[in-house]
Amino acid sequence: MPTLGLFGANMGACASAEGASHIGALAEQLGFDSLWMGEHVVAPSPHAAPSPIAPDYPILDPVVALAMVAAQTRQILLATGIVILPQRNPVVLAKQLASLDVLSRGRLIFGMGVGYLEPEMRAVGVPMEGRGARATEYLEAMRSLWAEPSPEFHGEYVEFAKVDAYPRPVHPIPVVMGGHSAAAHRRAVAYADGWYGFMLDRHETGTQIDSLRREAKAAGRELEEFEISVSPSESLDPEAVQHYADLGVDRLVLLPPRGFWRGDFTLADLEAFVRANAPEPVGAEPTFS
Repeated sequence: MPTLGLFGANMGACASAEGASHIGALAEQLGFDSLWMGEHVVAPSPHAAPSPIAPDYPILDPVVALAMVAAQTRQILLATGIVILPQRNPVVLAKQLASLDVLSRGRLIFGMGVGYLEPEMRAVGVPMEGRGARATEYLEAMRSLWAEPSPEFHGEYVEFAKVDAYPRPVHPIPVVMGGHSAAAHRRAVAYADGWYGFMLDRHETGTQIDSLRREAKAAGRELEEFEISVSPSESLDPEAVQHYADLGVDRLVLLPPRGFWRGDFTLADLEAFVRANAPEPVGAEPTFS
């Protein structure tokens, strides 16, 4: 049976010290296996599609927020869900994530994507073109800093040698890639340990997993060794959770309801929602309860 994670503990009603720490501790208490925090460093103003948020919707930086929640929890996994990797400096981010993994005692999952909002990318100074190749190169450079005895990297976007960075991560940091295109699936099976699908119903999930399976076979990789996480676009109950399990989903990542994204959802509203949709009521596998 899939485990259950929780998305959004750094935004909306959670975009405060009280909100993030309260919901993080509650999720651990209720048996959620992981907390997922996404990012948009800026949003188009005025709002323009395909941005999912209004320009004044609050989102804390996920690495900073996860560090605070790490101090409030002991077992729950802490996931960036997702960091838009082409927008980051890979050497600086490698240090930040290694530090977070050490401070959380090895609980970090690095969820990453390549981005899709042109105004956001432009504001950061990174072109949309080539962002997939940039992201995979950044990831390889970061892994060099995390694991190689003498880190060194020579690429199109990253260049370093005769440097080192400690402390290293407690364990190899699991990498989960997002994205719903065939290109995203190819990147995931080539470079990552798992894949994260966002806002998918059961039919869409099946289609995405079929594509992942094809890309994995082409890459000579078994999909069974690959962790699949999905944020469902539909309400969860034991029947739905079982159906997702039958499709091959290892973890469901619960999304707050529509009011949360409009900004009219209070922390008390969110707590009630999280309690009502915890692992045991919806039929998922409780982890730490």
